[in-house]
Formats: sequence, C-alpha cells, structure tokens
Amino acid sequence: MTIKIYKPSKTAMQSGKGKTKKWLAEYISEIDTVKDSLMGWVSSLDTKSQIKIFFETKEQAISWAKKNNYQYFVEEPKTKKIKPKSYSSNFDFKRKEPWTH
Repeated sequence: MTIKIYKPSKTAMQSGKGKTKKWLAEYISEIDTVKDSLMGWVSSLDTKSQIKIFFETKEQAISWAKKNNYQYFVEEPKTKKIKPKSYSSNFDFKRKEPWTH
C-alpha cells in the first residue's frame, strides 16, 4: 500500500484558502476503477482509496506512515508569488504601457 503525503492546493471555486493549511495523507489505489456503462459513474472495489487523514505537520504524517509500515512519497507544496499591486499604479506617469479609456 502506497501513501501520498501532500498539502492540498486552493480550490478554483473559492478565493479563500480554507482546508489548505493541514497536510493530507491518502491511499493510492492499486486496483483499477470500473466505469458503469449505464450511468457513467466510476467505481472501485478498493474502499481505502476513499480515506483521507489530516495532519498538522508533514513530520507527523511521515511518522504515521512509518509506524504503520506503509510506503510513502511526499509531494512538496508549490508556493505562489504574490506581486503587491496598488490601484494608484494604474495612473502612474512611469507606466510602461499607456493607460487608455
């Protein structure tokens, strides 16, 4: 059984960063999924793929995986660089592009 340890990214549907502060450990399924021919739903016989365990730190998640003898890999979070902007810079005389109406 393989465990993926990562920090979830921000959802595209919301502007807030809820549920992105904790580390998440989830099982990687080795059993193939089956698509239902009538409804198109995807199902699997592996119920462990539905389990997600939250941890405060990455070290806690790694120690949990080691304690339970699971193979694991850690996916480091990507940091987003935020450029500070101000509304007044739209009307600055030193703009590279001219401001038009």
